[in-house]
Amino acid sequence: MTSTPPPQPPIDENKLIAERREKLAAIRQQGIAFPNDFKPTHRAADLLRKHGAQSNDELEPLAVKVALGGRMMLKRQMGKASFATLQDGSGRLQLFVTKDALGDAVYDAFKHWDLGDILGAEGTLFKTKTGELSLRVSKLRLLTKSLRPLPDKFHGMTDQEQKYRQRYVDLMTDDDARTRFAARSKAVSSIRNFMVEHGFLEVETPMLHPIPGGANAKPFKTHHNALDQEMFLRIAPELYLKRLIVGGFERVFEINRSFRNEGISVRHNPEFTMMEFYAAWWNHHDLMDFTESVLRHAARQATGSASLVYAGKPVDLDQPFARLSVRDSLVVHAGLTEAEAGDAALLRDKLKALGQQAPAHWKLPELQFGLFEALVEEKLWQPTFIIDYPVEVSPLARASDSNPAVTERFELFITGREYANGFSELNDAEDQAARFQAQVANKDAGDEEAMYYDADFIRALEYGMPPTGGCGIGIDRLIMLLTDSQSIRDVILFPSLRKEG
Repeated sequence: MTSTPPPQPPIDENKLIAERREKLAAIRQQGIAFPNDFKPTHRAADLLRKHGAQSNDELEPLAVKVALGGRMMLKRQMGKASFATLQDGSGRLQLFVTKDALGDAVYDAFKHWDLGDILGAEGTLFKTKTGELSLRVSKLRLLTKSLRPLPDKFHGMTDQEQKYRQRYVDLMTDDDARTRFAARSKAVSSIRNFMVEHGFLEVETPMLHPIPGGANAKPFKTHHNALDQEMFLRIAPELYLKRLIVGGFERVFEINRSFRNEGISVRHNPEFTMMEFYAAWWNHHDLMDFTESVLRHAARQATGSASLVYAGKPVDLDQPFARLSVRDSLVVHAGLTEAEAGDAALLRDKLKALGQQAPAHWKLPELQFGLFEALVEEKLWQPTFIIDYPVEVSPLARASDSNPAVTERFELFITGREYANGFSELNDAEDQAARFQAQVANKDAGDEEAMYYDADFIRALEYGMPPTGGCGIGIDRLIMLLTDSQSIRDVILFPSLRKEG
């Protein structure tokens, strides 16, 4: 019968930090503690890609000279020879460190260096007996002394909130985290290139707004001292982008932050990244076709495929996305008959039975939308455009010519959540003014998310805006899909968190 080993005493981090500070103090006495003259000539990933398949017999005659800088992540001391693992921004490479090559003073100093220290190593490449590409070190320098110990090398950071608070440590110690954020960068870059290739002009519009608009949401407020006026962090760039369409730029897009002073969840962060794009002469059908292409392209560029797996279930962006009206979705996904989907009294009763809001002033389209949110949305796993939204919940969208009760609007749902929202834009200045007035009435009645009246935007529309389509795509949620991440905090480098303490 084997005995259970005694538990290890907890690490006294303060003691370790104090010991490292003593080492730094000694280094300061010897000269420059943080030298700034080392220049790496290679990156670990490039070396592995170029030389990883070569045998030692092939490598030795080449005498590939390398200067590599990075953080020491592992160290194995064995008398006069030791191994260490150096990690740079691209990957890791093993160092072979010997007293004979470095001399007594440097080798003895190396033995006292700590995991997390940043080193500069020079030498030549070779393969160990186990076939691992390594650097036979001829020169080694301590460039930055790490004062805080790294997490346990076997378990890394196990506290998820600590990962979010100390993303710098998470990135140091978790290959998956680095891969995830590299995929985000690739996806955003690919989207930007795709937009430019299709004739869209990238623009920058204000983040500080005198009047918040472009979405129904509660804004963050601030005060501009020089102007002595209340300002708002933008909740959407929409109204400024449409001003540019009025001005004559026929295709514009912006990838940037928006802010909404609302709840935090696995799907919501108060500060988030969104792309909005607008194209003159497009309607909501053109937008759906293009949005589908954008997402498919981003998936292929970031992951190599548009056939994904999310939470263990397949998601196919290769196939044409489904399109359903709000009403039809109740038949397909909520089990209602055609007649039931058009029965306002029945829908109201169903909403009440579900414990959902069903205000007395709601008409059939609003009741259909309310039941859609309650029963259908979470079932839309494969990409599905939901269309024909009620005018009452779409204050900036153009009403349908064939059915004025609904708008030419769509939302894209994948994995049970919304990824994009677009519509044929309302370009009737008088209609827009009336809808703004209705929003103001809602705000006066206590709706904190209702829109303000934007007189300048109405003035812009009065100059005339051509028929236009516009769409917003949630970049953070898209990255969640592409990287199989279950929380929005996993794809935002520094998410919003409650203050420590």
